[in-house]
Amino acid sequence: MRFYEYEAKALFARHGTPLLKGRVAKTAAEAKAIAAEIGGPVVLKSQVLTGGRMKAGGVKFADNPADAEKAADAILKLEIKGQKPRGVLVEERAPITQEYFAAVTWDGRRKLPVLIFSDMGGIDIEEVAQTHPEHVARVHFSTLFPFSPYKAKEAIATTGVTGEDLNKLIPIVSTLAEIFLRYDLTLAEINPLGKTADGKFLVLDGHVDLEGDARDKHAKVVAELGIGKEETREARPPTEFEIKGALVDASDHRGVAGNVKEFDGDLGLVIGAGGGSLTLFDAIRKHGGKPANYCEIGGNPSVRKACELTKLILSKPGVKKIAVMMNVVSNTRVDIVARGVIKGCVESGRDPGQTIAIFRIPGAWEDDGFKILRKYGVEYCDRTVSMYEAAGRAVAKMSA
Repeated sequence: MRFYEYEAKALFARHGTPLLKGRVAKTAAEAKAIAAEIGGPVVLKSQVLTGGRMKAGGVKFADNPADAEKAADAILKLEIKGQKPRGVLVEERAPITQEYFAAVTWDGRRKLPVLIFSDMGGIDIEEVAQTHPEHVARVHFSTLFPFSPYKAKEAIATTGVTGEDLNKLIPIVSTLAEIFLRYDLTLAEINPLGKTADGKFLVLDGHVDLEGDARDKHAKVVAELGIGKEETREARPPTEFEIKGALVDASDHRGVAGNVKEFDGDLGLVIGAGGGSLTLFDAIRKHGGKPANYCEIGGNPSVRKACELTKLILSKPGVKKIAVMMNVVSNTRVDIVARGVIKGCVESGRDPGQTIAIFRIPGAWEDDGFKILRKYGVEYCDRTVSMYEAAGRAVAKMSA
């Protein structure tokens, strides 16, 4: 889940990271009042969960409160990549002489967190890595031991930063790594990290992504930051469909039947088995199908939970059929899922035999599950049929 910039900075502030003076305004009048409190030039930034704010006109500068009010009014009316701003962050404007980049993320190949630092901040790090690779340093570190400031020093010094600047940057970058570890983040980023004319270092912009499965662990912090339980907080705000999917999953502690993502296709998906759900989604597209959604089901959800997920997917306009597919599973009863999706079809006023394009969930209690499917005329297949082939059969049914 992604944090808005002002929330990321609030998290940084808890750990003493140097920040600019400012706060979020919900209205243009509030922005004017904040600018008056700051008492000097300010920068106003749209609070959306996407990049490209500067190019889209979501970042403006003002020299006085009246100009800040006008700028905030324009920003609050501006949609960026389909997102309306949560508010506008009004901050003091500092004279910056140098910009840096610092981030910690997860390296899936090494299975370790990696600290990335560059003395060329303010632009996309991917662009810097391609055009000026010598200005980007990467240092991996362990999750088993406390973070060592030496790792930060190693990364910063690799880009050529020395002397007093090096000594001032080490604690800021070290704190960023500690925040990453403490809150189970997938990304903690400062870009740019600015050096002022008088030699101070300030966080000009910050980004934080929290591992979704760690949300309950850090529920207190999430609540204190004002993030609602219904907010999925990804690259865009959740749709009404996705919010309803989260409520279905939260309605019963047994198993998983949620993590719903909305797409604009006509084939609804009830899929699961960890990476199997991603594989199945890609397989549908590979065969030329158009998924109406992504979701996850597994861990032996109740009949009611599988039913409600099915009903939600079938309620989406344009959905013609659904495909129910998983890898071979031992912790999910096939008969329970079969009962749930059939019940969901019936309660939606749909014929299960005509609505379920394919049912491919081999595993525990599969004989009982297949017996139920036969009763309702649902096409099913066992583990001798690959997930890829099952996806192909589902897509073929859409044009039959």
